Amino acid sequence: MPKILIIEDEAAIRRVLTKILTEESESYEVDEAEDGLEGIEKIKKEDFGLVLCDIKMPKMDGVEVLEAVRTLKPEIPVVMISGHGDLDTAVNTMRLGAFDYISKPPDLNRLLNTVRNALDRKELVVENTRLKKKVSKKYEMIGESEGISQIKEMIEKVAPTDARVLITGPNGTGKEIVAHWLHQQSDRSSGPMIEVNCAAIPSELIESELFGHVKGAFTSANKDRAGKFEAANGGTIFLDEVGDMSLSAQAKVLRALQESKVQRVGSDKDIKVDVRVITATNKDLKKEISEGKFREDLYHRLAVILIQVPALNERREDIPLLIDHFSKKIANEQGIAKKSFSAKAIKLLQEYDWTGNIRELRNVVERLIILGGTEVSEKDVKLFAAK
Repeated sequence: MPKILIIEDEAAIRRVLTKILTEESESYEVDEAEDGLEGIEKIKKEDFGLVLCDIKMPKMDGVEVLEAVRTLKPEIPVVMISGHGDLDTAVNTMRLGAFDYISKPPDLNRLLNTVRNALDRKELVVENTRLKKKVSKKYEMIGESEGISQIKEMIEKVAPTDARVLITGPNGTGKEIVAHWLHQQSDRSSGPMIEVNCAAIPSELIESELFGHVKGAFTSANKDRAGKFEAANGGTIFLDEVGDMSLSAQAKVLRALQESKVQRVGSDKDIKVDVRVITATNKDLKKEISEGKFREDLYHRLAVILIQVPALNERREDIPLLIDHFSKKIANEQGIAKKSFSAKAIKLLQEYDWTGNIRELRNVVERLIILGGTEVSEKDVKLFAAK
């Protein structure tokens, strides 16, 4: 049953609101506070689905209450209660984050509709937050080493902006995880995250993949097709292995970044796009530039922020945490009991030369879980993880 808090200094108004919400065919649980300070204390201690708050009150007015709720529990919708002279203030509170406002004396239908809509919004916000946390676990960044800690700090600073980010590092280090973290902690997190592996798409098809095409643009173009940039509108596009992109496609990406427009292959019509671009590569792009394989002007457009992901050999202190993480994940995927690793087994794995980085470590952990004993031992590591 949704619980609603009424913060109102007039007892008569509180009684009317409570009567409407509890007796007029609505099954809401209602609590009351006679001023803002009392209301905030209740909000700190209890979980409310909605707050109805008067604007003019002693001790703490409605605007101050709204600001406090937005800080303490931003998922709770706040509906302002306004007298005739408070309408301008009520409208202004919506700019500050109020869900809506109702006038005194409250109209029954208007009140109930507003309450229902606000509670529905709360459910959507909570569900969206839950889903985002679920997605975040899939791309969890495991590690406490100095290199990983610095990346986490960088993401915290950069994610809320629209700055373009170039992620570099060897294969298998988790560059795509950094890209997903950037998206999930950005203001675009509710929008799409579109991934394109530039190395996996033939050079003659990369432009169609990125920008789409119109019917008849080439032999197999049987119908109009939107590209990845259009699909990412309002969100983020992640161009993985961007160093493998053809020079022709690079020129079109440069134009898209400069003008926020794309053209489908075979068309001269501009399509406006609002996309944040994150890229990654295992190549030395400055070397590629010197060899004429990558455009220098595009590099400077993409590399506003540079994030270098360290090789696993440079962060060996994270290996025990990664082993534990992969053990839980693999056991869950395989439907088997999680296996522990002996201290000697972990120490031996920390000493290995991980040329394949985290991707290789995960494969080895999976092999040891399947083939090793009840507790993965040093002997198991020597038998099944030998280089």
